Amino acid sequence: MTVTAPYRSALPAGRDGITRTLRAEWTKFRTVRGWMITTVAAALVTMLLGLLFAVGSRTSCSVGPVEVACPAVPLGPGGEAVQDRFFFANQTLTGDGSITARVTSMTGVITYPPPDHDKLVSGLVPWAKAGIMIKASAAPGSSYAAVTLTGRHGVRMQDDFTHDTAGRPGGVTAAAPRWLRLTRSGGTLTGYESPDGTRWTEIGTARPAALPATVRAGLFVTSPSDMTVKANTMGGSIVQARFTQASAVFDRVEVRGRASGAWRGDDVGDDGGKTDWERYHRPSGLLQAGGTLTVTGSGDIAPSRDGVRVESTLTGVVLGLILVIVVAVMFVTAEYRRGLIRTTLLAEPRRGRVLAAKAAVAGAVAFVTGLTAGAVAVPLSVAVLRAGGNHVLPVSPLTEVRVVAGVAALFAATAVLAVALGALYRRSVAAVTTGIVLLVVPYVIATASVLPDAASEWLTRLSPAAGFAILQSIPEYAHVTGHYTPSDGYYPLAPWAGMAVLCLYAALALGLAVTRLRRRDA
Repeated sequence: MTVTAPYRSALPAGRDGITRTLRAEWTKFRTVRGWMITTVAAALVTMLLGLLFAVGSRTSCSVGPVEVACPAVPLGPGGEAVQDRFFFANQTLTGDGSITARVTSMTGVITYPPPDHDKLVSGLVPWAKAGIMIKASAAPGSSYAAVTLTGRHGVRMQDDFTHDTAGRPGGVTAAAPRWLRLTRSGGTLTGYESPDGTRWTEIGTARPAALPATVRAGLFVTSPSDMTVKANTMGGSIVQARFTQASAVFDRVEVRGRASGAWRGDDVGDDGGKTDWERYHRPSGLLQAGGTLTVTGSGDIAPSRDGVRVESTLTGVVLGLILVIVVAVMFVTAEYRRGLIRTTLLAEPRRGRVLAAKAAVAGAVAFVTGLTAGAVAVPLSVAVLRAGGNHVLPVSPLTEVRVVAGVAALFAATAVLAVALGALYRRSVAAVTTGIVLLVVPYVIATASVLPDAASEWLTRLSPAAGFAILQSIPEYAHVTGHYTPSDGYYPLAPWAGMAVLCLYAALALGLAVTRLRRRDA
């Protein structure tokens, strides 16, 4: 005790001591040429594999024997890719006003559903929609608000493709019709519903992004594909989608305000690619009989999932992470292998500080590596993809920044985890193998469709592979029919929540490593 106390008092303390320890660890890292080369390789692999994916991806369409560029996908008011196909019976409405209608019937047809796929059946898919709408124009992607009755989700108020507010549940029959109302006051639209046309309940309000003074107000019907998901015996799922169509009967229709008196029918978003059912059996359209209007339509009004996702340009991230794990582990284990850890701990007996400094240096280097790789790979590969005729799903600048920063965060958290594993195992092979098994293997298994969907979701919820959610650019929308699984680029946790799971693993491993380092000889 008489020797130890004076020795400790001579050591650097406080902030100066931390700075010196960090500087010492950074000096060790940068002076080992192999570690620096491998770190650069991690960035290059991430960039080059993403660019290789982009160069090898080309898309084109044809008109007869002639190859042409594919038609542009409509964009919504927020810049997102959208589906905007439906039949719209409408009038022009200038200034403030309202539209009210009673829905007395909603029916539909689903083509060739399982199990036999040999007949047409009557029925409505859950997100078939029939209701009233105020829309900037009949152009696909234009701003709108709607109050709609759905196949299985009751009454909803939706606007500008991404916003959805629930009203009362239930369907419609002739004995129990549903009344809908949508009013405009300046830039605010308010939706209402009623069981009898007398007692009205407000559903919600919306402020669509770009409504001009003169808009279209009317009745609409649409019906998205019928989707079924069947487990594959080899793992993953088999997803099938079939054409559907819906019809709704409206009466007591009233448009208040400065509106035109004639109804016009617009097949919004029709690109000429109609099915045989539409051509020969029941085409979309409007039928009027006295005060009753029957509207038939198909399609969907929702964000689109069809296209290449921004994070698809980051196919090299997995290999880059493996290199990060190798470097971060060896940053620790090399000192144990050569016996230099004793010298390090003599210079700084605060063992927790030493390990924290190693984690900070490895994490900072990995962060810069990931940031550089993402900042080059994403915009460059996206530009190459678009030049090749591919439709890249647009995202906001903030989302693109988050994806790029997500690569950096993923690299940094992985490096900290690997440092902790190196300190725990003190052997390179065991630590590297554990790091890959914890992070890379669950991600590969979950996204390669070798497990049932539920198992893949739990794997990316509970394992460190949850951190890959930080790269997801297109969110899951509850009001859009889709197959939302890791193999399709959708994770069960939100981006930053998934990253928090990986960081929790890294922090736990680092805490265990500090405890072991303090309790056992170097």
